[in-house]
Amino acid sequence: MDSIAITYALLDPILTIVRPLAAFVTAMSAGFAENLLFWKKNKEEIVVDKSCPVDNCCDGIECPEEVHKNHHTLGEKIVAGFRFGYLEVWGDIVGWFFIGVFLAGLITTFVPDDLMATLLGGGLSSMLVMLVVGVPLYICATASTPVAAALIMKGVSPGAALVFLLVGPATNITSLSVLVGILGKKSTLLYLVILSACAVVFGLAVDAFYQFLGISPRAIIGDASELIPEVMKLVAAILLLAISVKPLFSYFRKKMAPKPAQNTFVSPFPPITLHSQSSDKLQAKKETSHCGCSK
Repeated sequence: MDSIAITYALLDPILTIVRPLAAFVTAMSAGFAENLLFWKKNKEEIVVDKSCPVDNCCDGIECPEEVHKNHHTLGEKIVAGFRFGYLEVWGDIVGWFFIGVFLAGLITTFVPDDLMATLLGGGLSSMLVMLVVGVPLYICATASTPVAAALIMKGVSPGAALVFLLVGPATNITSLSVLVGILGKKSTLLYLVILSACAVVFGLAVDAFYQFLGISPRAIIGDASELIPEVMKLVAAILLLAISVKPLFSYFRKKMAPKPAQNTFVSPFPPITLHSQSSDKLQAKKETSHCGCSK
């Protein structure tokens, strides 16, 4: 939901609708293909987690449903929801969000317009270039949005930007290696092929749709923010920075914290030493008692 909201704010309504739609179609296609080709159905019983989502006060197994859902008041649930949104959701993406804004600023400032328009102005070649860039790159859905907005402002086609928005958060070198271990090489390759094919198809379709409507993506990029008064923008920016101080501090402290040293266990027993005479006898015994296998 956060990536959809920031897509509407930084891009335009068309990409706001197409982005989750393309992600849905891609995920469903990969899932159905995996089940049809490689899934061996088993009869394992699925255990549903019924534990209390507010503070895990009850596991919900032996608790009646009517009683279980009324453990907390509506106010407590709202407070828990805001706490989760601030500490968990925003805490997880705040670092990547500001990294994405920083990268967008670098692209806007230093990358020439003609270069991007020539390389990524549209067509199949632009989609393939974005695949090569986006597949191994580690970037989250929220952080990729300001980068895509900066690329479109520099002349990149919206379809190529959509390919980046789809494959960037969905794949990277680390996640692909993990998928190989969990699903296997065949399933991971199938996932990557379907993701790439769907991203390219949707990218070409989006470019064709913009051309059909006669809309310049650079002209409407970020227009949603113009509906908000300047005072509200300023207040929202200050509020965003205020709620980002603590999560950012925790994020960088976690990243810069030294790794814990490996545990060292010291035996309380004194060291055992052999006298020279005993050592000589032990060595002679070893040399004379072997069975002939040279071990």
